[in-house]
Amino acid sequence: MLSSAPSESSGTSVLNATPEPQPVDHRKLRELGLAVLKTEAEAVQALTQRIGDEFVRACEYLLHCHGRIVVTGMGKSGHVGNKIAATLASTGSPAFFVHPGEASHGDLGMITSGDVVLALSNSGETVELITILPLIKRLGVPLVAMTGNPASTLAKEADVNLDVSVAKEACPLGLAPTASTTATLAMGDALAVALLEARGFTEQDFARSHPGGSLGRRLLLHVRDIMHTGDEIPAVNRHATLDRALVEMTAKGLGMTAVVDEERRVLGIFTDGDLRRTLDRGVDLHRTPVTEVMTEGGVTTVPEKLAAEALKLMEEKKINALLVVDEERRLTGALNMHDLLRAGVV
Repeated sequence: MLSSAPSESSGTSVLNATPEPQPVDHRKLRELGLAVLKTEAEAVQALTQRIGDEFVRACEYLLHCHGRIVVTGMGKSGHVGNKIAATLASTGSPAFFVHPGEASHGDLGMITSGDVVLALSNSGETVELITILPLIKRLGVPLVAMTGNPASTLAKEADVNLDVSVAKEACPLGLAPTASTTATLAMGDALAVALLEARGFTEQDFARSHPGGSLGRRLLLHVRDIMHTGDEIPAVNRHATLDRALVEMTAKGLGMTAVVDEERRVLGIFTDGDLRRTLDRGVDLHRTPVTEVMTEGGVTTVPEKLAAEALKLMEEKKINALLVVDEERRLTGALNMHDLLRAGVV
């Protein structure tokens, strides 16, 4: 007699049932983790023997692309393809990802005659990719493939195929794409970096495409972008007494004040450090001219300097603040280490 199905009230589903967790063996978990990393490292190491003529040809197709590199792949290969497209785009090779399933339903129109298609498939027989192969061929665009099977349909139809096959997956069942996706991703990085070098892509180019990142802030931000200007600049006339300089330092909160002449040219700087040294000497705050206790000249920079260069100067001189001057040494701004920290330069 057939057993009855579990009732809805039991809250149990045969399909959704999960096995009871077994006691955790910490040593076994560590061993499994190490085994995965070892397998994936070996998969990447094996690729070094395949960076040959086919790799060079693939680079040439991508380097001479007058349009964009259209990356496509299904499933896990698609996720890897998305990342490869993003890496290419951020390193000077315009690229975007197209889902092969959507491509056969209209998205293939995104591909133009000046593009290059980079197709990813471990088996090389992914149905969605094979379906659009005739359409890609009809467009006459170069097809670069990355497959784990050089004898596959995709590999044979491609203008150049990069072999990303692996001896085994890191998954103990040999089912989940693990080592194969790592190898494909590594090969994609190899292409992107090779193209980056070939194009003469620089740090400044990278910063322009990553203005919100830390590198962008370091390479694109100038002193003029973060310096204090106008009434925010701490400054006293050369005839000011020490107590007046202290009031100005306190009011502006930069830990220093500039000492300027009538034309607002910088004569020197008075800092917290100068104040401590002055107090040790027991001088009269109300009668001592600030010019007697200031640091003559002071370290200055110009508005056009990169903020990163200002940071380097401050580190070299072991100071926490800078005065900003024009070509005639007139005071135009001021900044300190806190300004660089807030701007993300440090």
